[in-house]
Amino acid sequence: MSWMKWLPWRFVLRYAARKHGFLDPITLLGRLHSFAQPSEVGEPIELLRAGVVFHARGLINSRVIQHNLDWVWPYWIERQFDPADPSFIPRAFSITHVNLSHRNWTAIGHPDCDELPIVDPRGLLTPFFDGWSLDSWLLAKDGRCLLPSRTENCNQRADLSAAAAVITESGMDGLELSSRAWVALEHGLPVCKLLVQARSDLDASLVLALRPCNPEGISFIHRVGLSPSRDAWVVDGKHTVAFSAPAHRHHMSDYRHGDVHIHLSDRDDQTDGVCDVGMVTAAALFRVEPGKTTELTATVPLTDMPARLNCADAWQQERQGHARLVCPDARYQMLYDAAVASLILHSPDDVYPGPFTYKRFWFRDAAFIINALLATGLTQRAERALARFPERQTAFGYFRSQEGEWDANGEVLWVLQRYYELTGKRPDTFWLGPIKRGANWILRKRLKSTTDLPHAGLLPPGFSAEHLGPNDYYYWDDFWGIAGLKAASRLLSHSSAKDSRAFADGAEDFTRAVDRSLERSEQRLGRLAMPASPYRRLDAGAIGSLALGYPVQLCEPDDPRLLDSVEFLLERCFVKGAFYQDMIHSGLNAYLTLHVAQVLLRAGDPRYLDLMDAVARLASPTGQWPEAIHPGTGGGCMGDGHHVWASAEWVMIIRNGFVREEEDRLVLCSGLPGRWLEQPEPIRYGPAPTCFGPVSITVTANQEDGSVLVTWQADWHRESPRIDIQLPGFDPVRATDHQQTIRLRRRPEA
Repeated sequence: MSWMKWLPWRFVLRYAARKHGFLDPITLLGRLHSFAQPSEVGEPIELLRAGVVFHARGLINSRVIQHNLDWVWPYWIERQFDPADPSFIPRAFSITHVNLSHRNWTAIGHPDCDELPIVDPRGLLTPFFDGWSLDSWLLAKDGRCLLPSRTENCNQRADLSAAAAVITESGMDGLELSSRAWVALEHGLPVCKLLVQARSDLDASLVLALRPCNPEGISFIHRVGLSPSRDAWVVDGKHTVAFSAPAHRHHMSDYRHGDVHIHLSDRDDQTDGVCDVGMVTAAALFRVEPGKTTELTATVPLTDMPARLNCADAWQQERQGHARLVCPDARYQMLYDAAVASLILHSPDDVYPGPFTYKRFWFRDAAFIINALLATGLTQRAERALARFPERQTAFGYFRSQEGEWDANGEVLWVLQRYYELTGKRPDTFWLGPIKRGANWILRKRLKSTTDLPHAGLLPPGFSAEHLGPNDYYYWDDFWGIAGLKAASRLLSHSSAKDSRAFADGAEDFTRAVDRSLERSEQRLGRLAMPASPYRRLDAGAIGSLALGYPVQLCEPDDPRLLDSVEFLLERCFVKGAFYQDMIHSGLNAYLTLHVAQVLLRAGDPRYLDLMDAVARLASPTGQWPEAIHPGTGGGCMGDGHHVWASAEWVMIIRNGFVREEEDRLVLCSGLPGRWLEQPEPIRYGPAPTCFGPVSITVTANQEDGSVLVTWQADWHRESPRIDIQLPGFDPVRATDHQQTIRLRRRPEA
């Protein structure tokens, strides 16, 4: 297509822009590209597409919300547009109005169902992806109206006892309202349920409200009809919302007549609503007698496809085989259980890093999520997701989820090797071709080592992990490339000695190139800490270089380069005890904080626990983390409001605290908080798959003499490995062969 270069489109575009008084777009793009290293991919088209969609919504928001602040809006709008609220964001020169201070929501669903409704911090339920929402209000006869999105008195929690449910409770001046949202099966089909309970000190009406918005902003509703029996809505002719009782009163409104909220006391009913701009609002009202609780259930069918796991106890079945945590810390326990539920919900076939903004596939997120699935024994889910990888591999061997991200192949090969290690199997014949092609792609993609440039022998500039900055020669990509080659070598060791040796040699040569580059960075910067790339100063992007130690463990736990990188990050890039990513994310990151904690854990540095506690504090009441968290408000400020990579990292820090692999040995109990031992009840974890076989661990503290009994049961794949018990504050012990119980004595200085 080189003939395209000769077409005068650039000159036409430049002339048209200047004629109408716009900046020259060609010059502008050139200026933008000059801030990044020259790359074959400027920015992945998938990210550009997602950004355009995101800001298109924001553009609509800017035309609707600020001119209609008398409407009842979702929680984020009520806070972000309130000048008296800490979450307030001025709008003067913002072309688009997007949620930047409360990107928080929680997914609900059924195992193996692709539909993932979300619930916002005030109980607003969005049943369909990027769709409209259901809200509940309580209107008293004297005019008082309890609106959860505006009230300060609100509590929310997750109920994981049966399904993954979210409970929201709010109240004010004698009015109480609670809702429970979950997904159930009816006749084998998944339906979204919203159970609302209302109580008032005088005559009132429970209001079920249909809203043309969600936690991202406007979501159009053009037509709504109330059924003749007054117990269901039909929305835009394709979705049904059924009520468990007929509505006593019913009102609708369109954009020009304002929110239905201002029409709740109208005398006349409306049973049909139409709005040409897509802003229909509807309210079904149900009687509430003084001092009595009124209960209403709304049911929304999600799909006409039967659930693959079609049984009433699906959640119980899913949780039977995974590694369970039993600990005395209620917060840690809840976060672990919620994280496991998140992993289950977001792995119906592919794995998703979120239910809303990130309900799409990336190899990077998939590698971390699948690793957590494997580490907790949710092996079949990992298998199912891995089986879909080869179809995304190009003929040249590139595992492509989006262009320009050169870490993907290394991540795929690494997590595939983790799967075969943890299951004790050998690679299926089906995988041999993709493994070879994937590893050869890494070898071919590397730049030549013959130059004297700092990037000699590295991977080319790419967009990498997205939050590291503009296109550059990122060490993150290189560490993953080395890990992928090492993984391919091990995966092929039994089927092709020649290929196995070639990839091992390739990994060694790649390592030498990276070491040479890092040595030059050390000379340039005057310290051992690893920058994001050979051409960057030390900044928050250096977080990517921690991949050397976690998760791929390409170095010893006490590698000076790794530890100096951590010291730089702790000193310069932490806010309120958590890692603050000032590029792109501009918020506190739970999963990146836990990457630092994992490095400290491996090094035996007790500060890992401070970071874990900080991440625990940042979690929502339902046990979730947005991708990035506003340092002031604690609300989400970037990415998905329910970020599954963060859930995966919480699972992994708990797992590695109980048991982790270090080359040919297992390390037990190195991450158990000392405060857990201040009570006599046993602490348990397992069965946890390891590369040597699954292990279950029990830790019991003797309150009389201060000793601790550590017991483990295992089903080794082959011979038993070396086992080191390194409980903080106690003398480390190496177990003898076939030993399964050890009593530890506290160190005198501890």
